[in-house]
Amino acid sequence: MNSKEELERMKKIRSSLPDNIKEYLFKLGEYLDTDLYFYGSINRPDYHHGQSDIDIAIFTDNMKSTLTKLQHKLHVKENDFSKVEWKLNNIEIYAYKIKCDKFIDIKCEIAIYNKKDIEIVLDDLKKYNSIPWYLLGSLFILKTFYYTLQLINKKQYNDYKVLIFNTLSHKKNSDYQVIKQK
Repeated sequence: MNSKEELERMKKIRSSLPDNIKEYLFKLGEYLDTDLYFYGSINRPDYHHGQSDIDIAIFTDNMKSTLTKLQHKLHVKENDFSKVEWKLNNIEIYAYKIKCDKFIDIKCEIAIYNKKDIEIVLDDLKKYNSIPWYLLGSLFILKTFYYTLQLINKKQYNDYKVLIFNTLSHKKNSDYQVIKQK
């Protein structure tokens, strides 16, 4: 799959999602007047509906306007968003994130980035859509331990997930910090 096809695939809402979620996400993209880019497990076989997050990236020329629209759509306050500082390939990237399941009945996380960073961010995010079999197998086992068997807690799950991605994928070009708003 070439890069253009892969980016178009990231804009498609997973067909196996319930109709109400597909409709909400479609209307969200229309309301924000921008493409929603889906990445991570939502595009892989290890996605567990109702348990895995739907990861969404939005790119905008006007961060303040998009944040205000999202506040209105999600019925949240500005301080419900977390600020993100991300150093990727020695480039500083700033964004905002919100975990939506606290506010709406959809388990998703939305990240809002400046449009000037679209190329470098999407180039990194698309790596999470198609991963080597050993990463996929490790994640499947980890998710079975966490979601199905409940043998590990959320912190352990998150720590192991970071370990899997950073160690097994040899990812060393990124420093990512979430700063909670006051």
